[in-house]
Amino acid sequence: QVQLVESGGGLVQAGGSLRLSCAAIGRVFSIIAVGWYRQAPGKQRELVAGIPRGGPTNYADSVKGRFTISRDNAKNTVYLQMDSLKPEDTAVYYCNADLSVPLTAGYPNYWGQGTQVTVSS
Repeated sequence: QVQLVESGGGLVQAGGSLRLSCAAIGRVFSIIAVGWYRQAPGKQRELVAGIPRGGPTNYADSVKGRFTISRDNAKNTVYLQMDSLKPEDTAVYYCNADLSVPLTAGYPNYWGQGTQVTVSS
């Protein structure tokens, strides 16, 4: 079964850092496009950072210069390095990806289960 599995969330003080990981597990050829989203209580889910197919990485204005998205193609894993964290970064962070998988036309889209990030002031 193909899944996206996130890890790395936790509690950190303002100004600290965390690195989130998103691993595509199961029978997966490759990650085609990927994005990290977050959803804070009472707010809509928003795109934080993304690596689109064939395009440059992109970031929400609120995280530019603080967050970095990267990928390890050999491990089918994507990372989100979060530095200089602020209390307003507190949210559940989700990984979303289009994957190349066997015996499937196109690139199905998957969501991870989410990982909680809490930044204390």
